[in-house]
Amino acid sequence: MTDSAESLLFRSGDPDFMTSLARGLGVLRAFADSDGELTVREICEITGLSRAVVRRCLYTLVEAGYVRHGDRRYQLDVKVLSLAKPYYSAPRSLPALAQPLLDALSQEIQESCSIAVLDGDDVVYVARAATKRIMTVSLTLGSRLPSTYTSLGRVLLSGLSDEMLEAFLSRNPLASHTAKSITNTNRWRDFINQVKRQSYALVDEELEIGLRSVAVPIHGMEGEIVAAMNVGVQATRISSHELKTRILPKLRTAASALSNRITNAI
Repeated sequence: MTDSAESLLFRSGDPDFMTSLARGLGVLRAFADSDGELTVREICEITGLSRAVVRRCLYTLVEAGYVRHGDRRYQLDVKVLSLAKPYYSAPRSLPALAQPLLDALSQEIQESCSIAVLDGDDVVYVARAATKRIMTVSLTLGSRLPSTYTSLGRVLLSGLSDEMLEAFLSRNPLASHTAKSITNTNRWRDFINQVKRQSYALVDEELEIGLRSVAVPIHGMEGEIVAAMNVGVQATRISSHELKTRILPKLRTAASALSNRITNAI
């Protein structure tokens, strides 16, 4: 759980803030990074909440139908899907506006395409059009990846102020995922500044060997970056040069169309 999410569970001094609701949502959120089942002890470790608080939250969630439990372990129940449905399927939601454009782009270039947004310090996939090619990284709606070493993440981070970016780095020290990962902080900052100037990010096997991707920003009404769109390819099939010369122009066209759809939908 991120520091900002954790701070909400212990917030005080605001008469309009419902700490009990925040803690209940924090317990639900604890399941996001699990294998689907958690004990009370494990939820306490993830959230930092006491056993008594976690037990009351779980009791309420079970009674409301969002969680079920068996032998000392708890699981999310099917009712939680009703909470996400409006975000994914509402006519003017980002995923609904994006999916037709992603499908058309994926069909045209025969590669996997995705849309992601920032959630805390991670990128979360909210729309995807995948090809049948098998890759080690298995991505579905709701998948989370570190923003530091993904093309989507670097585009989204390029929209942050210098102060917010420094705060992000303090929370997320650079660490090597592959031999190609940028671990020098100054070099990484230079890369983000380059993304700001050129309005795209190309990440070459920094998160996983064999995975290469390029991403561009999706803009809102005020020109702010609200999401990012990318194309991911197998490095053995498509070079960085081909990504920039053949794929990037088509990706930018689709992203521009989505930005227009978002503006017109507001």
